Amino acid sequence: MRFLLDTGQRDFAGALRALLTAADTPAVIRDWSRGEQASGRALWGRIGEAGVFGLAVPEEYGGVGRLPVDLAVAFVELGRYAVPGPLAETVAAAVLLDDGEGLAKRFLPGIASGESLATVAFEQHGYGSALDGDAADVRLAATPEGLRLSSGAGALRRSLDPARRLAPLFPVGELLSAEPPWAEALTWARLATAAQALGVGLALLDRTVAGVPVGSFQAVRHRLADVKIALEFARPMVFGAAVTMTASDVAAAKLSSCEAACTGAAAALQLHGAIGYTAEYDLSLWLTKARALRAAWGTPDECRGVVLGRR
Repeated sequence: MRFLLDTGQRDFAGALRALLTAADTPAVIRDWSRGEQASGRALWGRIGEAGVFGLAVPEEYGGVGRLPVDLAVAFVELGRYAVPGPLAETVAAAVLLDDGEGLAKRFLPGIASGESLATVAFEQHGYGSALDGDAADVRLAATPEGLRLSSGAGALRRSLDPARRLAPLFPVGELLSAEPPWAEALTWARLATAAQALGVGLALLDRTVAGVPVGSFQAVRHRLADVKIALEFARPMVFGAAVTMTASDVAAAKLSSCEAACTGAAAALQLHGAIGYTAEYDLSLWLTKARALRAAWGTPDECRGVVLGRR
């Protein structure tokens, strides 16, 4: 089955690509990794103005309605440029806070506009550390009582990707909901992560083939063909999952796109030679993100378990 984007979706992707190209994201990523948030928050605001976060928010709260296919289109581009920040977490938060009543009115307009960064710690569901807990404006923590608004974040933990700043949350704040839609939020977060990983893999492939024509090196050509095939298999799985939004389809898409991105990372690292190992070289920003997204919002084994009906 072929999943073709319509003209509006292709134009949306092109507009995001232009915005992110002009933003010099490698510099933004390095600032964010050091805890310098000004450039990252400015970029986040522009992404919000472009309507990206509104794709997970109903119209009555400042969004454009929940549009998972369009969200996947946007997150492929965010991954292609390795945009830092709690992207999938903000999507999950938008779903958790959409009660159609007071919580939605209180929190969702800021999330949709890009004014508020949100993060989530699913401690009761195996995801204990919150991404960018120190930078987020809305910190949500899963507790035995339900969803709580956290009062703050603990000490940062090192991550494989320096731009993914992990911290435990203090779940001692206001109880927002006793029975939030955990499963639905997890599915949306996994879709966003799958699309990001696909974008990261595409960027790694593009950066590796740039320059000398790879056709002049047969072994290199075959290696990159494997990466291209993996990404082309992952792409329809991501957009197919965005159409169905079933837990098993989204888990399969995340598994496929993250494995394809890691395949691309391994090939890019080897084919760039020694320079690929250096933190000063921009390629490293995509290499580390590919590996980090593989475990974010569900390890490969967890996703396989969902696909096989064991979780």
